[in-house]
Amino acid sequence: MKKPMAVSLVLFAMMASAAAISYAVAPTAKMADRRGQFDLETRIPREFGDWKVDPTIVPLQVDPDTQARLNRIYNQTLSRTYINRDGERVMLSIAYGGDQSDNMGVHKPEVCYVAQGFDVRRNEVGEVATPHGNLPVRQLLAVTGARSEPITYWITIGDKITRPGIDQRLQELKIGLTGVVPDGMLVRVSTLDTDTSHAYGVQADFIRALIDRLPAADRARLIGTFNG
Repeated sequence: MKKPMAVSLVLFAMMASAAAISYAVAPTAKMADRRGQFDLETRIPREFGDWKVDPTIVPLQVDPDTQARLNRIYNQTLSRTYINRDGERVMLSIAYGGDQSDNMGVHKPEVCYVAQGFDVRRNEVGEVATPHGNLPVRQLLAVTGARSEPITYWITIGDKITRPGIDQRLQELKIGLTGVVPDGMLVRVSTLDTDTSHAYGVQADFIRALIDRLPAADRARLIGTFNG
């Protein structure tokens, strides 16, 4: 048996076993109820480093059906556009959900963008180096017509940053086995740029400036804890 297939089967078996045990434990207590409220509007600064909110930009609105689904998934959402002194703009979107059980899972950007009519032409794992560790992220390229939008995003489940997919699911199951329903946060930054290398570089600078500006407790809510 080839190694990749063997690894996949082992992971599947682990997840299936964990799911069965998790079902037996039947988590009812919510992690969100044990943590202090994190108000996105007030805790995410409107100005940091070389960046400040650009009040002339109205965030892109999703269609009503997608918005209704997001409202069922998330307790809070935040959408802002920031600009630096060079005129570069970065769109920031954060969504927090207090219930990350199976029926309330985070809504991944690659799904949301496709639902909005975008063609997702790149979907790769990556890292953003920061003084607080290397953030495991996923990088997308969403295109529709003349609009080219490189995207960097990550997910936190409970107090741990994860990439979407197996890592995210295993973290959800790990917390579920303790009898607790995890909360989750999705942080997405994007720019309009046909030069993806430049775009991801700008996004990394923006992310570093943002998390460096946050107090330690707020930073932990945004990026979780991990071994960087």
